[in-house]
Amino acid sequence: MAEPNRTLANRILIGLVIGVLAGVLTLIIGQPFPRLLGFMQLVSTHVLDPFGQVFLRTLFFVVIPLVFASLAAGVVQLGRLDRLGPLAGRTFALFALNMAIGVGLGLLMMNLVRPGDQLAEATKLQLEQLYGGAAQGYVASSATSPTMSFALLVEMFMPRNLFAAVTGQSRAAIGDVLPLIVFALLVGAAGTQLAEDSRARLQKGLDLVCEVMTRIVHFALLLAPYAVPAMIYSVIVKIGVDILAALGVFVAGCITVLLLHLFGTLSLWIKFWTRRSPRQFFKDTRAVLITAFSTSSSNATLPASLECARNTLKVQPGVAGFVLPLGATMNMSGTALYEGCVVLFVAQVFGVDLTLAQEVTLLLLAVISAVAIAGVPGGSLPVIAGLLATFGIPPEGIGIVLGVDRILDMMRTVVNVGADLVTAVVVDARTVNGQAPQTPA
Repeated sequence: MAEPNRTLANRILIGLVIGVLAGVLTLIIGQPFPRLLGFMQLVSTHVLDPFGQVFLRTLFFVVIPLVFASLAAGVVQLGRLDRLGPLAGRTFALFALNMAIGVGLGLLMMNLVRPGDQLAEATKLQLEQLYGGAAQGYVASSATSPTMSFALLVEMFMPRNLFAAVTGQSRAAIGDVLPLIVFALLVGAAGTQLAEDSRARLQKGLDLVCEVMTRIVHFALLLAPYAVPAMIYSVIVKIGVDILAALGVFVAGCITVLLLHLFGTLSLWIKFWTRRSPRQFFKDTRAVLITAFSTSSSNATLPASLECARNTLKVQPGVAGFVLPLGATMNMSGTALYEGCVVLFVAQVFGVDLTLAQEVTLLLLAVISAVAIAGVPGGSLPVIAGLLATFGIPPEGIGIVLGVDRILDMMRTVVNVGADLVTAVVVDARTVNGQAPQTPA
């Protein structure tokens, strides 16, 4: 898997560079030849944009089934909740804390740096018009929206009509993932109470849905090397080079905060919750982190993570066998951090100001929805689109960051895998004689 993933990543990056260069060249030539620029803008509107929509909407197709099946399967695979024991409790508490800290750091960075504000107001207005004016409508309606209350939270998370909410009849065109997440968690919790054979059949069915949806995401990614340059060219030709400056600040901010979480937060965990040296830990796990970077896949890196944990880090086999497979599915701090950053960045680009309560909601949703993301390259894109829609931001705005997503995908996978290994050594330091629960089938 590593070689095809690297090839795809290289093709997408090459496509991004071609799209940027072609867009800038068109703007330069368009200065003395404005009719040529106008013609290329028409080509972008009527040819390149629809082609980009084929790619985006292929991703949108899988949002609802992928989020539901992944979350429900993640709960069902735990087996009987009352049998998991204290090791599982520590593991899941560390997973949640890890992801919450990561998202918090990402949101803090986005509020301090505000890369979306690199765009002039006129440019933001053009983007709003380019993506259907959905952001303008949200900004206008947010002024008259009801104050956050317990009753409103109930309505947001548990609407009267679940299907109306998730199919977009109540809010955004792509649907609202809030009630979908609640329903998926309820289904998963109910599934753990079934007889063992029924639970196994339910998990098998949910896993099958996840696998099918993931393959559809792979189909979409095959279009990415062509759709990304088409979309970035269209944006540059219509908007100008301002978007490139904003993207550069966004990428630099994301990489900085991802590295801060990996070598800052998690180093503190190692130092204070184990007897290990953070420097030695990262030296011992260097090969695994490089594998994660090159494959952009937590799942593909899992065999190397298990080998490193058992043979190099000397983690008890029962602990490594429980923590790392679950971590590859559930402990996605780098992904959760990135989700929050993308939502805030696109919101800033469209001039949508999220309140403190909405950002807290975003933090919780990023943590929960990260569990629903397949540990494969590009697995986060459908979920991010759903989060954008939840906060009234045009989900098509994800096209703005698609060109740089592959770079950040590699970085956040390193953080995901590193966090799994850190969690394993922390749990191991507090587990005696490998008293781990039976790993669910």
